[in-house]
Amino acid sequence: MSRKKHRTGFVSILGRPNAGKSTLLNALLGEKLAIVSSKPQTTRTSIQGVVTQPNAQVVFVDTPGIHKSDSLINKRMMETVRASLADRDLLIYVADGTQTIKQEDLQAIDLVKKVATPALLVLNKIDRVEPKQKILPVIEQYKAIHEFADYFPVSAQEGDGVDALREAIVERMPVGPAVFPEDYLTDQPERFLVAEMIREQVLKLTTQEVPHAAAVLVETWEDGEKITKIGAVIYVERPGQKAIVIGAGGSILKRIGMSARVQIERMLGRKVFLELFVKVRPNWREEPDFLQSIDWRASTGR
Repeated sequence: MSRKKHRTGFVSILGRPNAGKSTLLNALLGEKLAIVSSKPQTTRTSIQGVVTQPNAQVVFVDTPGIHKSDSLINKRMMETVRASLADRDLLIYVADGTQTIKQEDLQAIDLVKKVATPALLVLNKIDRVEPKQKILPVIEQYKAIHEFADYFPVSAQEGDGVDALREAIVERMPVGPAVFPEDYLTDQPERFLVAEMIREQVLKLTTQEVPHAAAVLVETWEDGEKITKIGAVIYVERPGQKAIVIGAGGSILKRIGMSARVQIERMLGRKVFLELFVKVRPNWREEPDFLQSIDWRASTGR
C-alpha cells in the first residue's frame, strides 16, 4: 500500500464581522489561539495558526471581518484582509448560517470573486438552526451568488462538521514538505498574545463604546526564577471610557486582570504577576504612530 504524499498549503479565513472566523480557527487548530467575543471587529490583524498532521501541514490565516472602512484603523484592517487574498492555496469564506443574506454579504463575497483562488463556503452556527434542513435553502442562496468549490455547514463553537472540513482542506493542499517545525503553532509573539488576552476580557466585561475604543500594549516584561511580571496599559479614548474599564472601586479592572492572568499562565506554563493600568489617549484609532506601536509586525519587522 503506497504511502500518502505530504501536503502543505496556506489558507485564509474570510467573512463578515461576527461570522465566527476566530472560533473556527481555534476549532481547526484544536486549541485556543485567536481571541473571541460577541463584539464585531474583535480581530484587528491577521492571525496565523498552523495545523500539523503526519502527512500534512496547513497554515491558516484568520483575518478581520470585512466591513466599511470609516477610520484609519478600519482601513488598515481592510488592507490586511486584501493582503490575505494573495498567494493562497485556498480561501475559507465563513458566513453566519442563522442570518439572511444582506447587501454587506454581497459586497464581501465580491472580494472572493475577484481572485482565482478556490474558496469553500462555511455556514457557521448550525447548532442554532432547527431543523437542520433549514440550512439547505441558505446554501442554495449562496450558490446563486457565487459558485464556491464546496459547501460545509458547521458549528465552530460545538465542533460539529469541523473534522470533515479540516479533512477537505487537507485534500485540497498541494503536495510539498512542511514549512514549519512539528510543534510550531503561530508566528504571533508572546507579548502580542498576552495583550490580546487582556483585550478579550475588556471586550467581555465592558459595554457601550468601550470595546471598539480599547487597545492594549504590554510595556514591561520581566522573567524571574519563579514568576513572570507583566505590566500592560489599556488605552481608551475618553475619560468616561476609562471610568467604565476601571469600574466602581476598581472592580471591573480587577476582574479583567484576574481572568486574563489565568489564560496567560496557561499559555506560558508558569506563575504570572499581571499589573494593569488604564490611560486615556484621544483618537488613538487615527494615530499612525500609535497604531504602529500596537502592531506586532512593526516591532518584529514582518
